This record gives sequence, C-alpha cells and structure tokens, in this order.
Amino acid sequence: MKSNTIFMKHLLFLILTVCMLAACKNNSGTKQTSTTTATAGTPDTVPVFVLHDTSVAKSIELPAELLPYEQSELFARVQGYVKEMKVDLGDRVRRGQTLALIEAPELNTKQAEYQSSLHAARAKYMSSNDMYQRLNKASQANTPGIVAPVELTRSRNQLLADSASYQASKQLARSYSQVAGLLVLRAPFDGIITARNADRGALVGNNQVVLTVQNNRTLRLRIAVPELYNASNTATKQAAFRVDAFPEKLFTATLSRKSGTIDPTTRTEQWEYKFDNSKNELKAGSFAYVKLNLQRAGNSFVVMPTAIATNQERRFVIKVKDGKAEWVDVRQGMSTEKGLEIFGNLSNGDTLVVRATDERKAGSVAYWKTGK
Repeated sequence: MKSNTIFMKHLLFLILTVCMLAACKNNSGTKQTSTTTATAGTPDTVPVFVLHDTSVAKSIELPAELLPYEQSELFARVQGYVKEMKVDLGDRVRRGQTLALIEAPELNTKQAEYQSSLHAARAKYMSSNDMYQRLNKASQANTPGIVAPVELTRSRNQLLADSASYQASKQLARSYSQVAGLLVLRAPFDGIITARNADRGALVGNNQVVLTVQNNRTLRLRIAVPELYNASNTATKQAAFRVDAFPEKLFTATLSRKSGTIDPTTRTEQWEYKFDNSKNELKAGSFAYVKLNLQRAGNSFVVMPTAIATNQERRFVIKVKDGKAEWVDVRQGMSTEKGLEIFGNLSNGDTLVVRATDERKAGSVAYWKTGK
C-alpha cells in the first residue's frame, strides 16, 4: 500500500513537469512569431540622394603623330638618266630651286626633229601666203581676166592647208619643249630633303621616286579622338604634348581643324593641331602623347558608380517617385573625377538610390533616407 502511494506521487510529478515544459514551449514560439511578424512589417532603410546637374570636364591623354605640314615625292616624269644631283639628304631647299637634272637623248633628238619640221612648215606657209597675196592683188587690177577665179581659189585653199600644218607643227614643237622642261626637278616649296633614291647616271622613270621634300617648319599634330569625346569642346585652343625624345619637356600646339567625320573602322575623329617647328626641335614622324582638357557645352548629370545598376537587359538607376522605386534607363557618358556622366529621363531634384541593384524591384517601398 505504501509503495503504491509513492508510485502515484512520482507519476503525478512527472505529468506536471511535462505540462509545464509544453506551456513554456508554446509561449516561446508565440513570442518569436510575433517578433518576426513585426520585423517583416517594418520597411528597410535605403540611402538616397538628390540629383543636380553640373559642369562636366575631363582630362585625357591620347597618342598622336607628328606629320610634316607639306610633303612631296618628286618623280622623273620622263624616262632618262640622272645627269646631275644638286642636293643630298638633309639639305634645306627653297621653292623653285633646281634639285636634279635628267638627261634623255631620245627626247632631245625628237625635239630637234620637230623643230626642223616646224621650220619647214613655216617656210611652206610663207610661200603659200605670198602666192595668194600676189594673185589676189592681180585679180583686183583693172585688167579683166588676168587671173582665173579657179586659180585664186586654189591658191587660197593651199594657203589654208599650209597654215593649218604650220600651226600643228608649232603646237607639237611646243609640247616637246614643255616635256623637255620636265627633265629638271625643282623644289615645290621651302623644305628639307628627307629621301634621295637615285645617284648620277642612274636610269629613272615614271614609277620611281627620285627625291622627297618635306616642309617641317610647321608640323601637324594629328590625334584620333574616340567617338565618346568628339561632341566635347576643348577648354582651350592649345594642347600640351610630349615626345619620347624629350620626356621631361612639354610642347604646345594650337587646334587648327577637325575632320568632321567618324572613321567607321576605328570609331574616331581626326583632330589636327599645328606646332611651330621653326627652331627644328621636333622631327616629323615622331609619336607624341597629347593631354586634352575636354569640356561639355552644357551641364550634365554626374552620379557615383554605385548608383548605376546593370543586368543582362538594361542599365538603369533607381528613382524614388511617390515613395516607390522606379527603374530609369540611362546611357553612360564620360568618366570624371566626380563620377560617371549619365543621360536619361531625369530632371533636377530627382531622388535616386545611392546603391542601385536589380534586387530592388520597381514599385517596392522603403524608408528612403537622404545620405550615403
């Protein structure tokens, strides 16, 4: 009897313990669910900033090339032998100066032949003219029938034929005289001899460059500017550049012209600067590195890189409108020290998310807090 009583006491204690543990577990689960529900109902805090347009400037360094202001390759326009070469590599020449003499014996023979033909044609023309003048004068005398009309007509026709033959011989002789003038090579402008490809006695022809002349008193600094920057203006007309020959020295060139078209192969526009090389400091053909200070004509929007989100379909920023997120497609412009230039359906005073991501869907809400 006593043992049964003890057993009942232990059983009752065990039942009470189980009930108490179950009650505690239920209270704990209820409290956790309430806390989770409260957290899920509270919107997260998202940093935003107010958009304002600003001036956009950028400094870039691009490779360039120094070219002569003028360059001419002098060919022997008739085949012949170099009789005399009056200049050599590196010589300074003046416009019109004789550089080389070419000898063409066949041409000289032809010229003498056509000069003889010219003299013969002139003599025949003079004889025909004299005969016609005499007959014409006699036909006008008071004595009728002294000159038959047919003789006068024949004399006049002969005069016209001889006159035409004389004019043709004159033009042919003149053309060969002009060809003979091609045997002298003259400098087309002031410059320097940069190539000499023939010596005295060498046979030269139409397809051989005898001399190359460059005008390097002024040099063209030619730059291929990427399409992204061709709509920008330079802050100044001058640009500083350097060359490998003088790594510690900066030179200055002045903007002279732009090509006005985009090369479809390189997607660049040619910009050309002029450099005064009267001191002969730099050489044509050198590579250079030009620093350009670019400036947008008007203001643009510049944002930090984190404000732009990119996925496989689009590039966008997240604008806050009426308390909700809205995706706005943008195009990227220049990269500056202030950030990235963007273009899109944006206005001054728009509120943008500081850290844009495609996980923040359009139409979502949050606690939008100004600041980073």
